[in-house]
Amino acid sequence: MKISGIETIPVRVPIREQLAIRGKGGYHSTSPFLLVKVRTDAGLTGFGEVSCTPRWSGEDQVTAAHFIHSIFQPLLSGKDPLDIGANTQLMRGALFGHPFTKAAIEMALWDLLGKAAGLPVYRLLGGKRRDFVPIKWSISGVAPDKAAGIAGWAVEKGFRTMKVKVGIDREQDIERVRAVRAAVGPDVRLGIDANGAWKPRTAIEMVGRLAEFGIYFVEQPVPPGDVAWMSEVRDAIHLPIVADESLYTAQDALSLIRAGAADVFSIYVGKAGGIATGANISAMAEAAGLACTLGSNLEMGIGSAAMLHLAIATSGLVEGQFPCDIIGPLFYEDELLREPLAIHGGEARVPEGPGLGVELNEEKVERYAV
Repeated sequence: MKISGIETIPVRVPIREQLAIRGKGGYHSTSPFLLVKVRTDAGLTGFGEVSCTPRWSGEDQVTAAHFIHSIFQPLLSGKDPLDIGANTQLMRGALFGHPFTKAAIEMALWDLLGKAAGLPVYRLLGGKRRDFVPIKWSISGVAPDKAAGIAGWAVEKGFRTMKVKVGIDREQDIERVRAVRAAVGPDVRLGIDANGAWKPRTAIEMVGRLAEFGIYFVEQPVPPGDVAWMSEVRDAIHLPIVADESLYTAQDALSLIRAGAADVFSIYVGKAGGIATGANISAMAEAAGLACTLGSNLEMGIGSAAMLHLAIATSGLVEGQFPCDIIGPLFYEDELLREPLAIHGGEARVPEGPGLGVELNEEKVERYAV
């Protein structure tokens, strides 16, 4: 079997207005994606998805499509799609950066391997480590009363763990967490996510002020790039630190481990450049005695399915302690898959079909193509 071509389709599905995410980087009110279809001469097609939000990924629909058609399609045409490691190495050598674009092709290759083998991707990654993936809800950095309303809605949907966006305005951050805690009661677990907004001194001060609301983890309190800052905050606050924006590559993971800068790694298939690197980072964390979770760029169906396969097969997830953020499909007004993913309340279940186990609804893809 050989790769015969790669098709790209830019799409944009509206986010539910009441759930639009606001964080340190601004509003996440719309999500453009690039769907990727890796075709083979055997008639099999693998699906991938590029998250194209430049503020977060530095990539958009134009750059992703350009590099796929100008570099990766000529590079991979005629190659065996089942040689995922070799093909991934070729992509790394041909283009610096752009992990989300590379991840879309890599997840499509895993999809092809699973379809060729007649097995779901999680089987190829070693099999299930759990029956379902525990998930949490993310409360946007909106006004406190609106945040409380979203939190109440999430409780009604069955979520028992949430994180609240902070790092926007100090006093409003405090009032937002206060309002969410009042809305959800004492039994729902809360963490905070600063998206790298604070300097160390501010982070230590704000965590001290927010501690009265029973927060149990702090995600990315300081900007990425200086692991010493993360380590300084970790030593001072005595709460688990989740590394998110600080963690893209296996080398990032190694730096965080050596610096003692994090307790939890937030892994993305997109940030890592693919499923395989995500699994490698999880193994590094487990060897270092750290926990893992899976973060989210509000992926749609294909990207979320790839995350579910990784999460269900990853031993590094500490059961129930740091639930994953695989909630992207719940944010959209419509769905591009024939069968929606099973994401309900605090649980997400992996598709059981071959490969990623998902198929596109081509009529809806055409409707939302841009």
